[in-house]
Amino acid sequence: MQTMYYIGLDVHKRTISYCVKDGSGTIHAEGTIAATRFDLDRWMKTLPQPWTAAMEATVFTGWIYDYLQPHAVALKVAHPLMLRAIAAAKKKNDRIDANKICDCLRCDFLPECYMASTAIRERRRTLRYRNLLVRQMVQMKNKISGLLMEAGVNYNKQRLHKAGYFRELLATNPDIDEGLGSLLRLCRETVVRLGKTESALVRSLERDSLLLERVERLMTIPAVGPITALTWALEVGDPKRFSSIKKAISYCGLCGAEKSSANTVQRTPLSKQRNKHLQTTLIEAAKMAPRNSPELAMLSDKEKQKGNANRATLAVARKLVAYLIAVDRGQRNFEVMKASNCIAA
Repeated sequence: MQTMYYIGLDVHKRTISYCVKDGSGTIHAEGTIAATRFDLDRWMKTLPQPWTAAMEATVFTGWIYDYLQPHAVALKVAHPLMLRAIAAAKKKNDRIDANKICDCLRCDFLPECYMASTAIRERRRTLRYRNLLVRQMVQMKNKISGLLMEAGVNYNKQRLHKAGYFRELLATNPDIDEGLGSLLRLCRETVVRLGKTESALVRSLERDSLLLERVERLMTIPAVGPITALTWALEVGDPKRFSSIKKAISYCGLCGAEKSSANTVQRTPLSKQRNKHLQTTLIEAAKMAPRNSPELAMLSDKEKQKGNANRATLAVARKLVAYLIAVDRGQRNFEVMKASNCIAA
């Protein structure tokens, strides 16, 4: 029977610290290598076979995970917050961190987190880049309004970003001098360019063969458009990884944390441990949802009677998560179940 070797990796931007142990905990090798593909190739040739490795989830983990996966028996990614709670110590450095990750893996005590497939992560990168473009578009539009307000120029707020009105404003308003006009044109050209790029990215994702069928199925849910469907599909990955709707709601950041001690129960605001991309998208979708679904409109009105509008928005967002999970897991289009009146004999 072959001996399995366990490797703990502490990943950084420029370096990777490693620790190699066998099943009994004996250290076979430890050290530091450069975080490059060339050095990883050279390092893997020195490893005893077979081996399994674990690393903490960081911004640099993705490419290292993809590069090592074909060579390892198994490769795991640890949840940073849970790992920090388990391996907390006064003395901390890269060598000790790699050693502790290795021990957690060897003892089957590693708090593993979900790692999406390479194809999903590549498309997720594109969608998140699209979100960056949208934020920049909003900044430039706000800058246009700010420049006009600084110069005391009156304008129609609702029509300002329409192409025809904007050209007319620059041509006919005497309060806009040459210097201000050039800045306004530059801002407008940036908005148009960003808008075209953003639209092209969304179209490419909508037509992607990996996502096409899934996105169309999710869009059968009321108030779920292409952006919400794409965000859900790419940020969640495999919906079966959530064992309950409550866990999906927690992942989306639509619930608060609970601190209970003895007879005291304290509820905190929305948790910061969440997928911020999903949280933002679902809340925006929930604000529009009552206009497109009578069921969600009833839920919103009911919650508004108990509290404020924010409470109603969160309730609708949680219901959307339940809809998305049901459609995505069942791989069927959304249908509203009508209650049947049954007469008892």
